[in-house]
Amino acid sequence: MTITLLHGTYRIVLGILFLFAFSLSTLNAQQAIHPSNIKFIRQGVQRLIFDSQQAILLAKLDPSSIVGLSSMHPQTIYSADTAKLSIHKGLLRVASPQYTETSIWLGACNPFATYSAQVEAPKGKGAIGFEFANSGNTDRFQVVMNFKDGQYKDVVLKIVLNKIIVHEQSIVTTPIPSINGPIELILQMFGSGLNVYIQESGLPISIAQADFSQLLDLRRIEVMHSFQSRLVCVLDKGEISISHARSALTTGVGQADIRAITHKDGSPYLDKGRLWYTLSIRGRGLDHHLQGVFSLNPSAFDLKLEGIIVFDRDDGLLRNEISSHIFYDDDAKMWRGFTTGFSFAANPQKEQKQIWFIESKVDPRFGFSIMKAKPTNMVGDIEDSHIIYDTRVNKWRLLTCENTGGYKAILLESDTWNGIYKRIAGPVQANSTGTSLQQIGNTWYCFSGSSERKIFIYTYPDLQPAGILQIDLPPWDDKAGSRVWPNIIQLPDGYATKYIALMMDRYNYPGLKGPNWTYGALYLYYGY
Repeated sequence: MTITLLHGTYRIVLGILFLFAFSLSTLNAQQAIHPSNIKFIRQGVQRLIFDSQQAILLAKLDPSSIVGLSSMHPQTIYSADTAKLSIHKGLLRVASPQYTETSIWLGACNPFATYSAQVEAPKGKGAIGFEFANSGNTDRFQVVMNFKDGQYKDVVLKIVLNKIIVHEQSIVTTPIPSINGPIELILQMFGSGLNVYIQESGLPISIAQADFSQLLDLRRIEVMHSFQSRLVCVLDKGEISISHARSALTTGVGQADIRAITHKDGSPYLDKGRLWYTLSIRGRGLDHHLQGVFSLNPSAFDLKLEGIIVFDRDDGLLRNEISSHIFYDDDAKMWRGFTTGFSFAANPQKEQKQIWFIESKVDPRFGFSIMKAKPTNMVGDIEDSHIIYDTRVNKWRLLTCENTGGYKAILLESDTWNGIYKRIAGPVQANSTGTSLQQIGNTWYCFSGSSERKIFIYTYPDLQPAGILQIDLPPWDDKAGSRVWPNIIQLPDGYATKYIALMMDRYNYPGLKGPNWTYGALYLYYGY
């Protein structure tokens, strides 16, 4: 009996020792894994182009659901005569045998929204478009598309200040295609500039663009508080019918600068089983993009636009900065982070590019959000910042890239998240963009895209070369640039993959004139 008990105890002890040894070997294996040994396999690709399923509605004019047109959508008459408005078979019909100019109320003014109208084939002569105006109509900002004999001819931007026309000219950049049927007129606003598109079927066609902040800066907070948006119909022996008009926060024509929202220790912010990202919603040039917030189920490719963020520097303007990293500070119960001040390009004579501290008590992930911004000591051509709090050294560590003969990764540190940052490593030798920090196993690594058609791996914190990322079907080809954002995330146990990466390509949207950074499509990878 005693021998049996001893034998059983011996077996139990052996079992415990085996499980301990197995757990230790598994932990060591996890700690020892190197990112260059992970192969990232492409799962899917999509480009979100004014995706209606992703749009966040702000206001709409829907003739099929209007009861009491004069109350729901009151008109402002700018002409001596008045056009006739009627609703028939779900269409708002505006007609006039003489010259009339009518504005129909749509909603509030948001200079970072997209405005669209579904228009039937016009008759006679006139114009259709949008305007933003104050309550007394002394200040007006108007974008209209002219038509004659059923064909669209021109796009005109008119600005009225103190009842005086200070600007009125064509902003067409591409000949307007000949279209005989219904079209979608799309006015994409991004604070200091705009794009106009026309869509019959397939891709929207870029036909006009303008920068206007030097004439009337719609980014002013007082403008958003006092201006309204309206649908404009100008007719001269003409008629036009509209099936709907809307303002919404949209995906724009491309997305880039992908950064996971994290906790301050660098772990991904998982909420309702979804990862959360900041992505730049692309418009045109440096100051023409918006900071979007998207969510994603790591087991699917159901990327969803959740909102946009603009930034308040306490100077009376709302800024459309991008390339942001937002983290949730669990200790302070605050949303914090860094953004890159690309809005300087709207007024480069008076402003300069730099990194900004950003902060909010309110969750900024949803709808239209405003975060407070304060200056850092990182002034100059610096971008793509990623921050973690390293508990091993009780320091805040910030990986970013600085233009020193090309963008090069550097690592900085500070005693406080919003303190003075000093360089401790870098610059690296290779071109670096989309710089990001991520744990693989229990070891931190630094990653960056590059112009060398490679994604580089560096050691942390000394930024020594540590290999190249393996990617099956990378997000570029022989014609596209490769300065992408690696954006690697290590997931908790229980998901279909341990590692996920959401990257973009660098194909610009066709038809835009001048500086054009409107990439790209989004590529999902699983790492095995």
